[in-house]
Amino acid sequence: MNKKIFLISLLAAAAAAPLAAGDLHGKVACKGVRDNADAVVYLAAVPGKSFPAPKEHAKMDQANLVFVPHVLPVLVGTTVDFKNSDAVLHNVFSADACADKFNLGTWPKGESKSYTFKRECAAALLCKVHPEMEAFVVAVPTPYFALTKADGSYTIANVPDGDYTVKVWHPKLRATQKEVKVAGATEASFQVVK
Repeated sequence: MNKKIFLISLLAAAAAAPLAAGDLHGKVACKGVRDNADAVVYLAAVPGKSFPAPKEHAKMDQANLVFVPHVLPVLVGTTVDFKNSDAVLHNVFSADACADKFNLGTWPKGESKSYTFKRECAAALLCKVHPEMEAFVVAVPTPYFALTKADGSYTIANVPDGDYTVKVWHPKLRATQKEVKVAGATEASFQVVK
């Protein structure tokens, strides 16, 4: 085989090979709230990469007069289907400009309405029929995100090795961020406060 052809094929194989990846994991300590759940941990960007919106819709239900889940992280461009599982009318709206101040109207049990989150946003969701209901859709710029458990633990799988800004958002606490170098399995913990 010609040396030039061999080098070209070797470079093409290297370019096609996936980057090394590991899990980014750790804990988020949420000071001043009941537990450490509902914090969204995500990579702010992956240099040189953009991510198409997923074809599959995310789901949020309205059941027993609460939004389920309370916090739903999604990739920017994701369409969320809002279902009403209660025997009463429900509504979904957001007053946040980043979500275009949408209002889906009111609909009965068993029906769903949808909205696409077109840009990065932490949108508070409310119901005009039941003002005590509140939830959040957090649209983030990369598919590398996780929602913390009650103990604050999170895992983001298959993060390509590299240097990243990792951000943390919580519905009741101040957002935070830090620089993290991911090399295989990498631990990064955070603290968020009021």
